[in-house]
Amino acid sequence: MQKSTLEKALKKIFPSISIIQTSYAPGGDINNAIKLITNERTFFVKYNNKNAYPHMLQLEFKNLDYMRKHCSLLHIPKPISFVEDENTQYLILEFIERGYPKENFWELFGKGLAELHSVTNEKYGFFYDNYMGSLFQKNEWKAKWIDFFIENRLKPQKQLAISQGLLKSSLYYKLEKIILKLNDLLIDEKPALVHGDLWGGNYFAAKDGNPVIYDPACYFGHREIDIAMTTLFGGFDSKFYSYYNYYFPMEKGWKDRLEIYNLYPLLVHLNLFGESYAHSIERIINKYV
Repeated sequence: MQKSTLEKALKKIFPSISIIQTSYAPGGDINNAIKLITNERTFFVKYNNKNAYPHMLQLEFKNLDYMRKHCSLLHIPKPISFVEDENTQYLILEFIERGYPKENFWELFGKGLAELHSVTNEKYGFFYDNYMGSLFQKNEWKAKWIDFFIENRLKPQKQLAISQGLLKSSLYYKLEKIILKLNDLLIDEKPALVHGDLWGGNYFAAKDGNPVIYDPACYFGHREIDIAMTTLFGGFDSKFYSYYNYYFPMEKGWKDRLEIYNLYPLLVHLNLFGESYAHSIERIINKYV
């Protein structure tokens, strides 16, 4: 991590800025991160190997910027600058101090996500491809949600799993069967702007007690895919679902469809972390096939 690279980038925005101190901050599995204290303000900086993850943090800058323009009720970190040096890419963000959820935290969260999902588009997809974790995410526009979910989400992960020897033949054929049944299992709805990776590790309460969401993998998709991800790895408080449904009622049978949508993040985890996720994928498929 080169402090001179960060200071040079920040001077374009804050001409008199100077770095006072840096300290380690949790950055997740992919990125390193620091808390950057300057004479102007404090920043959060993510960085990684630009050759391993081409344009990842530049795309995250764009994701955050787009979501901030279309969501006023949830706090989304403001991207300040993206910069690269010879081997490293850096994303400089506003620093948001963590706190404890206020009394109406889950109502604010449900209402805020409903606002984000009310942003719509003529087709499913996005203006550019991006990342889901450290894996490439294809966002080519599709007129039908089923086509988008199959062609841009399930099939690429299925092919990657095959190429890595992570998909046994029995599970491969079951996955093929459920893909053929999706027209009967899923419903259509107008495209919604989704966060795309809304699990329990991608939100927190700010110092003022309000909800913050970050690390988006956004696109225009079916809003149930965001709701589905909130149920993975522990899930959200039940109040969240009640308030979300109050502000943007879900279609009948939504609970029965969530596990189907979680096939996508589970396939991503299979490809990133190995065969331990195959059992969860097979359990879901067995429920519907």
